[in-house]
Order: sequence, then structure tokens, then C-alpha cells
Amino acid sequence: MIVPETSRPAPEDATGPIPVIGTGPRVAFLGLGVMGAPMAGHLSKADYRITVYNRTAKKALAWVALHRGLAKPTPVEAVEDAEVVMLCVGNDDDVRSVVLGPNGALAGMKPGSILVDHTTASADVAREIAAACAERGVGFVDAPVSGGQAGAQNGALTVMCGCDDPAVFEKVKVVIAPYSRACELLGGVGSGQLAKMVNQICIAGVVQGLAEGINFAQRAGLDVEKLVGVIGKGAAQSWQMDNRAGTMAKGEFEFGFAVEWMRKDLGICLDEAQRNGARLPMTALVDQFYAQVMARGGRRWDTSSLVHLLQND
Repeated sequence: MIVPETSRPAPEDATGPIPVIGTGPRVAFLGLGVMGAPMAGHLSKADYRITVYNRTAKKALAWVALHRGLAKPTPVEAVEDAEVVMLCVGNDDDVRSVVLGPNGALAGMKPGSILVDHTTASADVAREIAAACAERGVGFVDAPVSGGQAGAQNGALTVMCGCDDPAVFEKVKVVIAPYSRACELLGGVGSGQLAKMVNQICIAGVVQGLAEGINFAQRAGLDVEKLVGVIGKGAAQSWQMDNRAGTMAKGEFEFGFAVEWMRKDLGICLDEAQRNGARLPMTALVDQFYAQVMARGGRRWDTSSLVHLLQND
């Protein structure tokens, strides 16, 4: 155990000690990155009895210092007695590493509990993990999210779910509610990941179109701020225009989802398209553009950095 189950000292404006852990249902949250940490924080605020795990232990300790909850050194210990286990890591291999094996989450989950994977991963790994869960009598929901770090912090994520048992989904929908504004079941296992692929395909096209429009406007001598104020009230309006047009025009790219992660997601889309026969010419092209951004040192720039290729050609 990393953090002892004792009450923390009370702050000056409190009337008594703050309990380390809530009084609601037991949940575990595995993965405390830029998305997972605030998502878990919302569960703590909602009074769930939450235990967390992170591969970098100091992140778990830092999270516990800010929230009600406990931290454990391995996934199998973190999920002990949990009714629902949330997972939010980087990719397919990370999912397998945290879930499977003697110290993985699944080794410690009890029959009747549910694993919810918020990782953006492949539909194949979702089906693989679902099959392993079924062998132990554990429910599974693949539930990738959209809304970025701001959405996670504000409790306003969109959650796309795949599950073979609607009753299992209904149970976890309640748990997901504190950090979501929309949560829908879109089909059987893997459907959540497939829906997230569609989400990323659409975003790629919108960002590229906005980058070209901003660059065109600048070269034409237009006032980008006034321009966006006008066309943003018409059919060209998008979330990307509302939130990224201004920073794109300034060449500032520190405000959102990193290029290296977008390339990972688009790679998943392109791999799936090879299997199902979908044609993704725009997605493949934008993926190449992001490769060029990375070659310019933009691995950690946000996805709006596509405009850099046009502003600095």
C-alpha cells in the first residue's frame, strides 16, 4: 500500500478531518495521465471509494495528495473489491500490460465486476480483453472518449461505448456520468473503438480544412479574427474553428491533443480500413502531413499545427 488508510489533517476552514476515501461504491482507476487524472478526480468528488494506480508511482501519490482516494503499487492490488474498474492508458500494448498477467487488473477482479477501457485503442484489443474478461465472469465495456484534456477537467467528455450486454453498460453509465456530458452504447464489443476512429477521421479533415483556410486568409491579407467572427456564425463553424483558429493564426500549438497521439489514432483508423475495405484518402494524406510536422520537431505540438506546414513552406 502506498498511502495509509488514515484521515488527512483538516484544512483551516474545515470542521474535522477529511476522510481519505469516499463512502460510495468501490471503483478503481488505472492510468493517471492528462485524461485519467481529472476523470478519476471527478469520481472522487462524487464520493466513490476510489483506488488508483499509475505506472509512474509519483503520479499516483500526487493525485492522492489532491483527492480523496488510495493508491496501490500494482493493478491487481488496486482493483481489490472494486465493483467497476476504469482504465485509461496509451495504446494496445499498454492495455494488455495493465490488464493481463499475474499483476494485471484482471487477476484481481471478482466475478460480476466490470472493466471499462477508456483508452483509444484498436477494436481487436477490445475484443481480446473482452474474451479474457468473459472467462473470469467479468463484464467489459470499450469506452474511448472525446473532448480532450479540457473536457476531462470540466467533466464534459463524450464517451463512445461498445458492450455485448446492455445491462452491463447501464451499470457503468452511472459511474461514467461525473466526467461525461454524453455516453452512448453504439453496439457490441469494439463498437466504441470503431466510433472513436470515425471521430478522429472527421477531426483530421476539419483541422486540415481550417489550416488551409487560415493560411489562405493570411496570404490574402484578411483580418483572421474578424473573418472567423463572421464565417464562424455560418456553415463553416466547427469546434476547431471556435477553439483553434486564433492560435493557429499566431502559430501557437500548445493547447490540445498532441500530434504523436493523433498519428497513433490515425494509424489505428488506417489499419481498420484495410480490414473493412473503407477508403480513407483524406485520412491517409493528413497522416502524412502529421509525419512532416513531427519531422519538424512537432511531436508534442497540438493537432492544429498542420497550419505550420503551410505558413512555413
